[in-house]
Amino acid sequence: MESGKEIQELNRNLYPAIEPYSTGFLKVSDVHTIYWEQSGNPNGHPVVFLHGGPGGGTSQSNRRFFDPEFYRIILFDQRGAGKSTPHACLEENTTWDLIDDIEKLREHLEIPEWQVFGGSWGSTLALAYSQSHPDKVTGLVLRGIFLLRKKEIDWFYEGGAAAIYPDAWEPFRDLIPDNEGESFVSAYHKRLNADDLETQYAAARAWTKWEMMTAHLLQNEENIKKGDDDDFSLAFARIENHYFVNKGFFPSDSFLLDNVDKIKHINTTIVQGRYDVCCPMMSAWDLHKAFPEADFKVVSDAGHSANEPGIAAELVAANEKLKILAKKNEP
Repeated sequence: MESGKEIQELNRNLYPAIEPYSTGFLKVSDVHTIYWEQSGNPNGHPVVFLHGGPGGGTSQSNRRFFDPEFYRIILFDQRGAGKSTPHACLEENTTWDLIDDIEKLREHLEIPEWQVFGGSWGSTLALAYSQSHPDKVTGLVLRGIFLLRKKEIDWFYEGGAAAIYPDAWEPFRDLIPDNEGESFVSAYHKRLNADDLETQYAAARAWTKWEMMTAHLLQNEENIKKGDDDDFSLAFARIENHYFVNKGFFPSDSFLLDNVDKIKHINTTIVQGRYDVCCPMMSAWDLHKAFPEADFKVVSDAGHSANEPGIAAELVAANEKLKILAKKNEP
């Protein structure tokens, strides 16, 4: 641990926007091809950004959490998301497929090991990947912890979070007839996989808008508009729902907590918004208790989104801290 003085001196401001120096597509199966990009320093310390959803895809702003002079910044769109093809495809789309893809991309880019950064579903995938390949991970930054347990899904999709956002909940709820209301995740699954594309789009818009309206402490209109983008919504809603119906493809509800011992040697920071409604702090707290070796940062004036000022500041600082450690370990 650094002293308080050193931590105060870490940069906490997002870095300027940059463009990639290389982009490409990697065929990872007979069905799927994933989009990847690299920005920052081609000879820098590699870091891979794992986006949320699942199904959310990456965006240009994701590059700004990392010092581009120090980091070789790798972003990629997971199966069916963003620029990856086929769009919104659920076939051969599981957590274990994505973990294999991360390894295929690491080998394709000839990277021996890398830092892993993920928020929301990205934190789920980062934990699952690092527990599967602990020797390939130099550091972990996790935000808005999501362990994909039943109580987390029930909280957000079966009426818990509706207590805080009843206005945002009602359109999500009202798309489903009363006789199907016992499980909204199942009812949406039926519609998101309907033969009729318009039924899929209507369900995707409602599913996406519910999440976008609850993702910030102070609602973000630009974010909410993503719910009107049928292309984005379809991948986001279909892939999220597919993973949630299948319980993240994990063998048990507490799988990620049960395997924390495999990653306790990895320098890790957990960043959590106190008022996160999408991924409530109970999950970050449970991870903190199972993994007390990790730095645990609670942002008192933030919700879920990585783009909220307090969370963005902690994420940049966490990367700065790992940068200092990496420099100390350089030969």
